Amino acid sequence: MKPTFMSSLQRPIATLAARSMLFPVLATASLSLLSLASAPTGAATAATAASELPKESRVPGGIALVPVPGGDSAPTVIFNTHRVAVVRKEDQWLAVVGIPLAEQPGELKIKVSTPTGTTDVPFRIVDKSYRTQNLTIKNQRQVDPNPDDLKRISGETKRSDAALTKFTASPSPSLQLISPVAGVRSDSYGSRRVFNGQPRSPHSGMDIAAAKGTPIRSPAAGTVVEAGEFFFNGNTLYIDHGDGLVTMYCHLDTIKVKVGDRLAQGDLLGTVGATGRVTGPHLHWGVALNRAMVDPALFIGNGE
Repeated sequence: MKPTFMSSLQRPIATLAARSMLFPVLATASLSLLSLASAPTGAATAATAASELPKESRVPGGIALVPVPGGDSAPTVIFNTHRVAVVRKEDQWLAVVGIPLAEQPGELKIKVSTPTGTTDVPFRIVDKSYRTQNLTIKNQRQVDPNPDDLKRISGETKRSDAALTKFTASPSPSLQLISPVAGVRSDSYGSRRVFNGQPRSPHSGMDIAAAKGTPIRSPAAGTVVEAGEFFFNGNTLYIDHGDGLVTMYCHLDTIKVKVGDRLAQGDLLGTVGATGRVTGPHLHWGVALNRAMVDPALFIGNGE
C-alpha cells in the first residue's frame, strides 16, 4: 500500500476540521462545569427534585403551601410541635403544611429556623363544612367496647401514633401519590360519624369501595413501619414515605408485606377486606402529613 501524503494546502484544512470537531466537545464540557458550579448544595439539591406537590386547600383537613425564608439549604419548619416537609419550587422554599381537622378558622403560625435565626410565619385557613354520616354496626361491641377492649385499644392507639408521627428526611420527597386501589372513592373524609345513634370522631380518611380480594398497591416508594390486626381498623399497615408523609391502610383481608420492607410505587401491599368495624368490604386509606390526618384526595392527580 502506498503511503498517503498531504500537500501543504491540505494540512491546514485538516487541522481546521479537527479543531471544529473539538470545539463542541469543549463547549459541552464547559457548560457542564458551569452547571455544577451554579447548582444549589445540600438540602437544596434534594428538595429541588420535589416538583410535584399536593393540591393546596387552606381548610381544616387540608394543606397549606407556605413560602418560607431560607438560603442554599432548606430551613427547619415546625407546626404544632411536628416537623414539616419543605421543598424547593423555582426560586423559593415552600413549607407543605398538613392542617388537622380540629383546627379552627383564622390565623395559624409555623416556626421557621435558618442559620440566621428563628421566626414565626403566619398563614390563614377558612372554615369548611363536612357532612354527617349515620352508620349501623351489627356488632355493638365495636361501638361500646368492654374494659378489656379499651385496654387493647389504648395500646393500639400508641402504636398508631408512633407510626403516624414519623419524620424521615428524604433526599427526594414524594408528595404526590397514586390511588392504592381501583374502586369507587367516597367523599367521606371529614364526615361526622354516628354509629348506632352514638356520635364518634370525624372520619379521617378516604373510603374506597372494592370487592374483597382486590389488590392494594403502594401509592409511592416507602418503608413499612407498622402492621397488625387492630380492634377498630382490622388488618392494618402503615407506610413511611419520608418527610412526615405517612399512609395507613385499614380493614384489609390479607397483608402481603411486613415491618421493615422497603417498597417501590405500585408494589403489592395486600387485599381489600372487611375486618374491624365496617359495614362491608372497602379500603380505608389515611394520609398523615406532619401528623395531621389530611384529605387523601389532595395527593392524587385528576387522572388517577
